[in-house]
Amino acid sequence: MKGNKLFTRFALVALAVTMLLACSVPAMAEGYPDKPVSMIVTYSPGGATDFQARLVTMMAGDDKYLGQPIVIINKPGAGGQVGWNWFVQKGSKDGYTLATYNVPHFIAQSIVYPTKYDINTFEPVGNWGADPAVLIVPKDSPFNNVKDLVAYAKQNPGKITVSGAGMYVGHHIAALQLMKAAGIKLTYIPEKGGVPAMQSVISGKVKAGFNNLSDAFRNQDRLKILAIADLERHEFLPKVPTLKEEGIDVDNSSVNYRGVVLPKGAPPAVIAKLAEVFPKMFNDKKVKAKMKASGSPEKVMTRDQVIKMFKERQVYLEGLLAELKKKK
Repeated sequence: MKGNKLFTRFALVALAVTMLLACSVPAMAEGYPDKPVSMIVTYSPGGATDFQARLVTMMAGDDKYLGQPIVIINKPGAGGQVGWNWFVQKGSKDGYTLATYNVPHFIAQSIVYPTKYDINTFEPVGNWGADPAVLIVPKDSPFNNVKDLVAYAKQNPGKITVSGAGMYVGHHIAALQLMKAAGIKLTYIPEKGGVPAMQSVISGKVKAGFNNLSDAFRNQDRLKILAIADLERHEFLPKVPTLKEEGIDVDNSSVNYRGVVLPKGAPPAVIAKLAEVFPKMFNDKKVKAKMKASGSPEKVMTRDQVIKMFKERQVYLEGLLAELKKKK
């Protein structure tokens, strides 16, 4: 009998603890956030990721979203590696340190380098955009189209310098694809983000570059945009042909998906709350109007959709990078 009573008491205590834990999970998110939230942008101030991150979070302080502002902190370097490595190693896991992600960038880097991050170290809460890479040259460049550039490259292997936002970012992948598809050799120059990569083209420091469509859109009066590395033309630059249209078999592998993540180990209730709030905030009418006016392509995705995209891109990029390295 005593054994039965002890078992009953133990069962009741266990049940009470379970119920308490179940009730405490949503409670943890009820007061969150009660102070400003930091968000790490792993690229330079003024670049597409930084610029768009500020637009898509500008409504965060509204009570219908977070009720607290999001403060952007830039940690550029090595194509995003500096910031993402810091984020997973030193960023707080209480929900008050977020980071932007870029795909294919962080996934490709985690395949090629011994990074501290991969698709399993991030907890995505939403995706706001998909920004194709475009091939650009200085305003006074003798290259007026892709055929001009390819013809020169074939006669002068390695003489065309091409800037991009870092190693194994979308820009680098587009350059590798162009070299393979056109049978040419280019000299890729990795910069510390899209802004210095763009400045290198505008100033004539390099002969060409791959950069974000949104950045090129804002600087189109200061350069020539020869082609887009996507499957179809874009509404923001309808006169710019795709590389495929120019006879170069380059697909949309370099399109830059952007969104927000928490680090692994963040409270489940916080993940759930942000996963609900962020897509709604990205779809806010004021946000969408600002994004469109700035030539920033949108693609809002939920947490589940991003998790699926991460897994699919991982498999795809493993194959693509193995093939591109083989053909270099």
